[in-house]
Amino acid sequence: MRSNHVLEMTGEHEFKYRVDFDALKVTDDIAAICVSRPTNPTGNVLTDAEIERLAELAAANNIPLIIDNAYGAPFPNAIFTEATPVWNENIILTLSLSKIGLPGTRTGIVVASPEVIRSLSSMMSIVGLANTNIGQAIATPLVESGEILRLSDEVVQPFYRTKSEQALGFVREYFDDSLPYRVHRSEGAFFLWMWFERLPISSQELYQRLKARDVLVVPGNYFFFGLDDLDWQHRNECIRVTFTMPEATVRKGFQIIAEEVAKAYAEG
Repeated sequence: MRSNHVLEMTGEHEFKYRVDFDALKVTDDIAAICVSRPTNPTGNVLTDAEIERLAELAAANNIPLIIDNAYGAPFPNAIFTEATPVWNENIILTLSLSKIGLPGTRTGIVVASPEVIRSLSSMMSIVGLANTNIGQAIATPLVESGEILRLSDEVVQPFYRTKSEQALGFVREYFDDSLPYRVHRSEGAFFLWMWFERLPISSQELYQRLKARDVLVVPGNYFFFGLDDLDWQHRNECIRVTFTMPEATVRKGFQIIAEEVAKAYAEG
């Protein structure tokens, strides 16, 4: 089994995942193609060309392309690179109000064909008998007036873009250039995805060491589900780091991560 990603080295300490279309085979047991844009945990934004090819592949196999757009355009638009919103009858597009500052409302939005929406409505009437409508009440006038787009473009996106740039600055400040570390190109969402090539310990062990110093990250191996039979050391060398906390907290966190990573390499 192969990973359906290609690792492209885009800078001295930067990389980016690309879809490996040569390895992407749609067989009869596949019911849908699913992607996130931007992705959790990497902050990767699939290019317009990648989305177009995936949509064509899905249509050719008569299956839907499901796009998790919780961080994406047009809202909350926590994207730091060019990305065109897309939809057609074969795409199921999901959005969320939680990433625009309303996490407690648990309000999701689905854009799909009438047939899919009817099925989804029937399902929700059973599994969610008394869904909250606070999110809908708050968001409806914002959508109708277009204010939700202004808030996304002028408030949400600049805030998280600044947070991302700040976090990358802390990485450059605290990580020694001699260390074989790379950060996935930060193109959207709320976290950095860090790769420590040939890390002598697993991301799980690094997580435990950081936790002991009051720094919480997410070990990368959890995000490579479905690849248990793939001998790929990369999945044990990555961590996800959230950068949404106050500046002083984020700075201290990256300082400690850098110290523990350097220590791990020194131990060999």
